[in-house]
Amino acid sequence: MTDEARQQRTKVQQIADDLKAAIERGEDGFRPGERLPGENALASQYGVASLTARRALKLLSTEGLVESKKGAGARVLSVQPIRRRGIPRLASEQWGSGKSIWAADDHRAPDVDQISVQENTTPPEHIRNVLALASGEQACVRSRRYVMEGRPVMLAASYLPQELVAGSPIVQADTGPGGIYARLSDLGHAPTRFREEIRVRLPTSEEAARLSIPTDRAVIKLARTAFDAAGRAVEVNEMTLDTAAYVLDYEFDA
Repeated sequence: MTDEARQQRTKVQQIADDLKAAIERGEDGFRPGERLPGENALASQYGVASLTARRALKLLSTEGLVESKKGAGARVLSVQPIRRRGIPRLASEQWGSGKSIWAADDHRAPDVDQISVQENTTPPEHIRNVLALASGEQACVRSRRYVMEGRPVMLAASYLPQELVAGSPIVQADTGPGGIYARLSDLGHAPTRFREEIRVRLPTSEEAARLSIPTDRAVIKLARTAFDAAGRAVEVNEMTLDTAAYVLDYEFDA
């Protein structure tokens, strides 16, 4: 990297850091929904080229702090991140009493705007292994997209053994109070243990399109497996979360 390129990169980061700090402090003009200074204004303020200012705004967009629309400039995102309380939301008293697991997350529940249920599907090999499905055994797949205030925040696909859930409300779009886990309980396979695996990566083009995010913004890939009292894996839920839309909160006793 040349000295000139390094200096330009430093300027981009400086502008982005200044704007980020102003957003975090909630200064006038930097509050949720407010429009940020344009490229030309920032270029004049910092004595840089418009391209440098544009790159700084792009950094904020990549991090999910602002959204840019052609002809409308950049605005601070107005939707506050969802605090996902990973442990309380999966407690049996939550779904077992007919409550949605979302009720544990800041008392804000996203809406499902897309849902499909496919029975007798051939699952990916890694799902087949986790569910311990024999050759030829099929799965039921429940795919959903969740939105908060009209903004897509998460994609989810639940895989369940077909022979276990066939004919139950789990194969319907609306599973009823308490959701999938309450219905698994009705079938005699109530989850008694969960395992979650979390990693971060860039989205696929399809994931970015469905979440309405730029392809260079990272997503959280969260895979949760539910086990019944016999230790059988009864569901694998693979989720794709917009990193700008979520805070993962885990609190437990030492």
